[in-house]
Parts: sequence; C-alpha cells; structure tokens
Amino acid sequence: MTTPRKPRRRPSIHMIDSEADALADLAVSVEKRMPQVSALLTDEISRATVHSAKDMPRDVVTMSSQVEFIDEANGEARTIQLVYPHEADIAAGRVSILTPVGAGLIGLRQGQSIRWPDRDGHERALSVVGVIQPAAATN
Repeated sequence: MTTPRKPRRRPSIHMIDSEADALADLAVSVEKRMPQVSALLTDEISRATVHSAKDMPRDVVTMSSQVEFIDEANGEARTIQLVYPHEADIAAGRVSILTPVGAGLIGLRQGQSIRWPDRDGHERALSVVGVIQPAAATN
C-alpha cells in the first residue's frame, strides 16, 4: 500500500505594490488567450505579501531583476531577466512574466524553490540561486 503524498505548500512570496497592480491588469488582459498563465499569475499575486519598492527585500525576484535558478528536472542552471511581454527576447535572456517560468519565479527569494507546471503541464521544481536587482532599483 502506498502512502498518499501530501500536497506541497507553495513558498511565501513578496511583490512590489505597483508591480502587483500592473501584473494583475496584465493577467486579466490575457485571460482568454493564455488562461493557464493568467490563472497561475493571478493566484501568485493573490497570495503575495505586498511591499512598497523601498521596503522590498533585495533578494526577491521582481520585474527587471536578473535571476539565477536551477531547473531541478534536468539540473540545468539558467540566468534570465524577468520582463514584461513587450521586452521579452529569449536569445538575450529576457523572459516574459507571461511564461510559466516567469510566473513561477516572481516573488521568490534567493534559496527558495517552487514546484510549478511547465507549458506541457508537467510539474517542475525551480530553485532560486541568486537575484540581482536592476541598477535603477539600487539607488
């Protein structure tokens, strides 16, 4: 007899107040075109602890931050910049918030992991190794 697995709780996340508002609007705007990502992003926004930009911990993934993470499915380490859709350029390492990876990483802190669905619906573990904030945010 196998013991049923307990569902894993998602880690606590943090968002900048103005980004949470902008991302909520974005999620609503793509709800019909991208229902899965819209729902995932909306769920993340609703459970986030919201801060002003000046009070946001420096090790939290925010919009425009660079994120080094490990995809535990294959052990691959990647560094990306999390951006809005119009700034996305996968060849340049700029990943849209409207991708499963982008929606999964937003709000995580360095050292946290999350089990998250990929585009095909398979659950993957993403672990944040490092976060670098954009230069404008460090002033």
